[in-house]
Amino acid sequence: MHIYEERLSVPRSWWALVVLGGAGLAVGAIPFGVVAAATVATLGMAVAAAIVHAHGRVRIVVTPGSLVVGKRTIPIEALGMTEILDEREAFEWRTARANPYALLLLRSYVPTALRIELRNSYGGAPYIYVSTRQPMNLAAVLAFSRS
Repeated sequence: MHIYEERLSVPRSWWALVVLGGAGLAVGAIPFGVVAAATVATLGMAVAAAIVHAHGRVRIVVTPGSLVVGKRTIPIEALGMTEILDEREAFEWRTARANPYALLLLRSYVPTALRIELRNSYGGAPYIYVSTRQPMNLAAVLAFSRS
C-alpha cells in the first residue's frame, strides 16, 4: 500500500528536443539518401527517447514502513528531521553545502527539494536530498508515517 507516490517525469520540452534532434540527424544524413536519413532519424530518436524516458521514470514512494527513492529503500526508523528546501536553499544544498557522502536524488528540472537527516548515518550517509515537486506534502506524509 502506498501512502505517497510521486513520479519525477521530465518536462515536455525535453521530448521536443528529442524530435528536434531526430530532425537534425535526418538533415545530416540527407546526402546518403532519403531512406538513410529516415533510418538515422528514427534510430536517433529511439535512443534519445529511451534515455529521456529512463531519466524521468524515477519515483518517490512512501509505504507504511519505508521510503523508496529511486532504487533505494530506506526504513522509516532511519529517517530523522526533515527540512523543506525552496529553490534557493535547494540550489545551495546541491552545490556549496552538499556533502559528498549524502544520498542524492537530483533532478535539475525540479526546483524544490526535501532534505532528510538519516539517523546513525544510515549506510554512511548523513542525509538524503530528494528533489520533489511537493516537499510539504512529502514531509507531512513522512511525519505521519513515523507516528
